[in-house]
Amino acid sequence: MHVNRIEHIAIAVKNLDESIKFYESIFGLKCYLIEEVEDQKVRTAFFKAGETKIELLETTDPQGAIGKFIEKHGEGIHHIAFAVDDVDLSLKEIESKGIKLIDKKPRPGAESFDIAFLHPKSTLGVLTELCQKKSKGK
Repeated sequence: MHVNRIEHIAIAVKNLDESIKFYESIFGLKCYLIEEVEDQKVRTAFFKAGETKIELLETTDPQGAIGKFIEKHGEGIHHIAFAVDDVDLSLKEIESKGIKLIDKKPRPGAESFDIAFLHPKSTLGVLTELCQKKSKGK
């Protein structure tokens, strides 16, 4: 597996619009994309901070993963995402090393990425996402 970079750091928020205003007014970052990922029950907003992105996550359903996260932990860092060359191959390699997977196969994510999550019980308590930009042929 080859990690290319930290793709993004995701932060769970209660109110996406208020959180966008906060990041724009306090840090001077500019939101360049708001996107809903229906199957994940989440609305996302993206900012670039140098080579890394900040992704804000607002639940669209209290029973979705982000809704449950906020209920249990409150707002805050949800996960870190690493860009890799091949998510599917990376999952196989990681699983062979005894790491517990949440996703055994990549699934569609925001910004036309294929994504997969590793279980925090196997990653030192950090929910970790692997992501790969979809090729135009997919």
